[in-house]
Amino acid sequence: MCSSHSSASMLADVFETGRFSTQLQSIDSAVNFPPPKPLLIATPLEAGDFPLLLFLHGYLLYNSFYSQLILLVASHGFIVIAPQLYSVAGPDISDEIHSTAAITNWLGEGLSKYLPPNVKPNCSKIALGGHSRGGKTAFAVALKKLNTTTNLKFSALIGIDPVDGMDKGKQTPPPVLTYIPHSFDFDMAAMVIGSELGELKKNPLFPPCAPKGVNHREFYDECPKPSWHFVAGEYGHLDMLDDDTRGIRGKATYCFCKNGESRKPMRRFVGGAIVAFLKAYLLADDQDLIAIRDRHLSMPLDLKTIECYV
Repeated sequence: MCSSHSSASMLADVFETGRFSTQLQSIDSAVNFPPPKPLLIATPLEAGDFPLLLFLHGYLLYNSFYSQLILLVASHGFIVIAPQLYSVAGPDISDEIHSTAAITNWLGEGLSKYLPPNVKPNCSKIALGGHSRGGKTAFAVALKKLNTTTNLKFSALIGIDPVDGMDKGKQTPPPVLTYIPHSFDFDMAAMVIGSELGELKKNPLFPPCAPKGVNHREFYDECPKPSWHFVAGEYGHLDMLDDDTRGIRGKATYCFCKNGESRKPMRRFVGGAIVAFLKAYLLADDQDLIAIRDRHLSMPLDLKTIECYV
């Protein structure tokens, strides 16, 4: 059952660009305390002390494909760190789990060296999120799979259309889902966003990109309190990516997954929901999240599902 203590007031439009100017920076080969993996960082440019979001890309995708999404989040006062975990990978996510932990442990000392002057990372307020396979990896790290630990404590967890394999019984290693309600053992708030079209085939030759039995529905069902679940109607598994994703892989993002009419509405919704969730659980301001739940904000798309367990 959902509940709230928020008060009525004028709400910012979390689905639009926020008040902060932003910058996108790549760290590929740094001499001064380099990160464990190449990073794409979206950050505000104004002086301040900003919470962090570590965001993990989907299967065989580039972190640059999420540029517009992470810049939207950054414009509302968050620093978003998007690593490139691999270029080619098999079904096992063990390397991504270890890499995510290593990046997290690097953030406390390394991140500030690459931020604009007077922009300070608040490493006591940090969220972990990911899309598709990256969503599974984020949950695996939160669940301390492979006995992985980090020296920073996450306070919020986000899965954007997370996928745990090809089908129930065909989970990729290490499996995350247990199929036991509320069985996930982590101490943080969680939000899962699903796509209505993600579990449908684009064409008969390819499986769905977010198959039933291993997708957002199961991830949400296994979350403890507090957890939130939104499902975007008439949009697909990759519709939160940039409009222009270059190269062969970029063009392929339009070929393998069933998609909606355009990407902008889904990207705006996902970005705004992330902002509202981070404000609620990193900044103790739940007004925008409650407004989404109660449909008091003008949303970019139709939400088929709104659930919370708090």
